[in-house]
Amino acid sequence: MEFSGLIQPGLIRVDTYTVEEEHTAKHLGSGSSRVLATPWMILFMERTCHRSLAERLPAGYSSVGIGVNVRHLAPSRVGSTVQVRSEVLRVEGPKVLFAVEVRQGETLIGQGEHERFIIDEQRFLKRVHESK
Repeated sequence: MEFSGLIQPGLIRVDTYTVEEEHTAKHLGSGSSRVLATPWMILFMERTCHRSLAERLPAGYSSVGIGVNVRHLAPSRVGSTVQVRSEVLRVEGPKVLFAVEVRQGETLIGQGEHERFIIDEQRFLKRVHESK
């Protein structure tokens, strides 16, 4: 299936998240501070990109993350609101490359790139079950 008609460079999505205790480095054990943990920042980025594609893919198709290259640049405390912006940079067959950034107000919290692969869900799950 050709996806470039459904998903094109320049496609933007912005989602808002509130940093909760479970999202902190202290809670995850990846640090001692009650600030947004890098794994959660990456999850927010991936979730936003996934949603961007999910809105446009036909039934039976989804996407999986295959690459992340990001930097966590500034802290966000518990209770703060962060905005995640994703923009499609390139579509190469089933591969979609996004630019991603996280901001708290005017402060850039994180930025980088995330790559996703569009899958036929039934075919994907069949491969998962066969790999046992």
